[in-house]
Amino acid sequence: MDQVTLLHNPRCSTSRSALDQVESAGVEAEVVRYLTAPLDEAALRDLVDKLEDPVTDLVRRDAAFAALGLTDDDVATTDQVVAVLAEHPRLMQRPVLIRGDRAIIGRPKERVPAFLSD
Repeated sequence: MDQVTLLHNPRCSTSRSALDQVESAGVEAEVVRYLTAPLDEAALRDLVDKLEDPVTDLVRRDAAFAALGLTDDDVATTDQVVAVLAEHPRLMQRPVLIRGDRAIIGRPKERVPAFLSD
């Protein structure tokens, strides 16, 4: 089985749950705290290419999103999502799990075990 990369925010309970599930499954993982080590444009494009979810789902629509004056129209395309996340990494949905040529957003939490066992 390929190593899993977990794009992780330790302040997020769903992200902490994903890390617990990875560890419980005995899967080797690289944990990337994407807020302290943000993905650059190339890494974001690589992630988007692997993502099984709609690319626009990678952007959190939270208070920070609204405070920046962003709307769904600002993150409707791959290029827009990459640009927004490169500038504002805190808007990335979490957790994100990557293995080989596949990636998922680990929400809801129940998606993680199936991804780890595939």
